[in-house]
Amino acid sequence: MKEIAFDAFYQLYQNDQLSLVDVREVDEFEALHLEGAQNLPLSQLADTYDQLDKDQLHYVICKSGMRSARACQFLSEQGYEVINVQGGMMAFERTVNIRISPTWFGLGRRILFLDNSHF
Repeated sequence: MKEIAFDAFYQLYQNDQLSLVDVREVDEFEALHLEGAQNLPLSQLADTYDQLDKDQLHYVICKSGMRSARACQFLSEQGYEVINVQGGMMAFERTVNIRISPTWFGLGRRILFLDNSHF
């Protein structure tokens, strides 16, 4: 299975348009996710993987890298080209200096970067 260190992935993510598949559960995804990520929870992946383009490279992320590794194994067996993002969203939280605050009306959270940019 192909893997990429989070720091290397994040450099690509900031500079390129990537296909990013987040395999965490919906509530985890809604609490914090990278912009542009497609949420296909591992628990439902066998039923939803066909939403992915087989002709595209997909980076797969979860909380720590364990679920995404299982997802990568499954997707590879189905003929998809995938790369596991090591460290997952835990690495994102450690790497990027962020604070998380509730959004208006309490619907989820948004990410506020300390340089005052956000998505």
